[in-house]
Amino acid sequence: MAVTDLSAIIKAYDVRGVVPDQWDEDVARRIGAAFAELVATESGATAVVTAHDMRPSSVPLSRAFAEGVLSRGVDVVEAGLGSTDLLYFAAGSLDVPGAMFTASHNPAQYNGIKLCRAGAAPVGQESGLATVREWAERDSYDRQPARTAEITQRDLLTAYAEHLRRLVDLSGIRPLRVVVDAGNGMGGHTVPVVLAGLPLDVVPLYFELDGTFPNHEANPLDPANLVDLQEAVRREGADLGLAFDGDADRVFVVDERGEPVSPSAITALVAVRELAKGRGTTVIHNLITSRAVPEIVREHGGEPVRTRVGHSFIKAEMARTDAVFGGEHSAHYYFRDFWRADTGMLAAMHVLAALGEQSRPLSELTAAYGRYAASGEINSTVADAAGRTAAVREAFEADGAAFDELDGLTVDLPDGSWFNLRASNTEPLLRLNVEAPDEARMAQLRDRVLGMVRA
Repeated sequence: MAVTDLSAIIKAYDVRGVVPDQWDEDVARRIGAAFAELVATESGATAVVTAHDMRPSSVPLSRAFAEGVLSRGVDVVEAGLGSTDLLYFAAGSLDVPGAMFTASHNPAQYNGIKLCRAGAAPVGQESGLATVREWAERDSYDRQPARTAEITQRDLLTAYAEHLRRLVDLSGIRPLRVVVDAGNGMGGHTVPVVLAGLPLDVVPLYFELDGTFPNHEANPLDPANLVDLQEAVRREGADLGLAFDGDADRVFVVDERGEPVSPSAITALVAVRELAKGRGTTVIHNLITSRAVPEIVREHGGEPVRTRVGHSFIKAEMARTDAVFGGEHSAHYYFRDFWRADTGMLAAMHVLAALGEQSRPLSELTAAYGRYAASGEINSTVADAAGRTAAVREAFEADGAAFDELDGLTVDLPDGSWFNLRASNTEPLLRLNVEAPDEARMAQLRDRVLGMVRA
């Protein structure tokens, strides 16, 4: 594949595209060499750790990437099958840069690479990814490698599980029945090891690793992909349900009634638990999480810090402020104790601990964390995102609104309602999130904005 322009697959935060139409093993080899050159020249790194998900293309792509890394005199440690947070554990515990081969929740024909520095520090467009793209496109280097590199294999799943269990002790909770939908993704590989031997009766759904996703997409933010989990929770009389995305770095929660618990409520719940440890006060939340999150953080003695959407922004702000925790509306949860990286598994364990340490059902436990009515993220395909956004701003200027352009357009209204409208980095989409004091006002505001966006 003679590709000289990699802009279509090297995005703001990662590498992502259709295999083999947009990228293949040759491209993976070039990206591996470029990444190895970056980390070797900037920090003297002598090894890179890799892991991969269950997609059919993941093994050949990761092996080709490894060849590129080796060509620059940098060793490769292959962790093999793993979730994305297992790769972050590897990069953190081994203190080496890492590369995870996954396309997360995207359909089977996609694959991608999530890159990080030693200690799981993020690599994004403004922190090295643009350089990786430039060097991979050029595919030539002046520096001669000073050493002959080698490749080794290392199974880190048990160590990963032990680390998580040290962070959240579930051994003393009351017995819980939990349905887990792995969506044929990597949760089916990690959940049995992490939760083994605990007072949990785990009912597995779709634990078979299958990168063709035969049952439903591994994207729990789409309500259609929660239906099986919701039905199973009700049928099994379970205390809660957990749904992981394809690479298991995100988790979505449903309560004992099969009703979804918003990621904002989970963010608030986990924030309260982290603040209670007394080892820090700062909690990061992106600008689309519920306004309940900063309110609850302040009520528990914490300092909320608002940031843009996206893991590289969250992680950078966590490092700057030494935050104990961070949460996003998309069900990504970040922990200082986990190298500031996102891990759906650790968030799930906090929910299990919070539920199992007291007697109330999850719906009652989380009710205090859901104070407002939210629309969830609504996507609209538009030809002129900037023009539509400008039209919306103009329409609300007469309403006494306050405007914020930290990430897209956030509009605050005098009655406590607000919405955010932002363009996708990769698709011709505008993403709308609305929150209001009650469902009626939320629906009214949502429909008004959508009417202008889709006009």
